[in-house]
Amino acid sequence: MRNRSPCGHRFLIATLGVLAFLVGGWQLTSSPPAKAQGLEPVSRVNALYIALLDTMKKAKELGPRGRYDKLLPVIKNSFDVAGMMQIAAGAGWETASPAQQTALVDAFLQMMTATYASRFDGFAGENFEVFPAVDQPPSDKLVRTRLVQSNGKTVTLNYLMRRTAEGWKIADVYLDGTISELAARRAEFSSIMKSGGPVMLANSLRLKADKLLSGT
Repeated sequence: MRNRSPCGHRFLIATLGVLAFLVGGWQLTSSPPAKAQGLEPVSRVNALYIALLDTMKKAKELGPRGRYDKLLPVIKNSFDVAGMMQIAAGAGWETASPAQQTALVDAFLQMMTATYASRFDGFAGENFEVFPAVDQPPSDKLVRTRLVQSNGKTVTLNYLMRRTAEGWKIADVYLDGTISELAARRAEFSSIMKSGGPVMLANSLRLKADKLLSGT
């Protein structure tokens, strides 16, 4: 995995660009039991980590496009992509047509997945811990994880979990426990929506995805 500074990626627009950097080479060392695999908040986070780690171990063999194909269904199943896109787009979401909203969600998913695919390029053997979910009023959950780097330093990543029609999904990620990735996205996405509308934002997200996968 590439050597990057966590602080330098806190405000990357790409979905969980910071998470991609941090989680890349970590092994799951503890995972609390869950009642329904894939539906309970902790299970959803564990499933994401396990899939990411498997991709990391095969990173060189798969290449960027192969990693993208492998991670696309994982990102889609793990995150509330539509809900996140709606919040990040700001007020412009309400004025977009249903077709434009669908295009935005698809483009956002492509960009998120391309970010993971471009950054998961090695395996370093570090580890992380996942802790039990706690209530996040009024109806969400928070899953705390602690990432332990090979040099002994730790980074806290908290996942805001929201119940959707498909079960619990990740609605936001907090670096160092408090820095919201969704808030950072909203600052940029809403600005593009104001200046060029949903078509420009969707095109911008697709372009970012293409550049990430091509390495440009």
